[in-house]
Amino acid sequence: MDVNEKVLAALKSEGKPMRSGELVEQTGLDKKDVDKAIKNLKKDGVIDSPKRCYYALASEPTEE
Repeated sequence: MDVNEKVLAALKSEGKPMRSGELVEQTGLDKKDVDKAIKNLKKDGVIDSPKRCYYALASEPTEE
């Protein structure tokens, strides 16, 4: 499991927005690795930031 997958798994298991420090504790990864994963996942649209310094899975657009 790579860093991005571990960050995503932690966000899924919590089910609520998390700070990067919480993700570090949950995953056991280095802070700079978590920050890099967050940056990549945000760029790809997989996660978003509902409020400053918190990260959550991006919500799926609803089909109408």
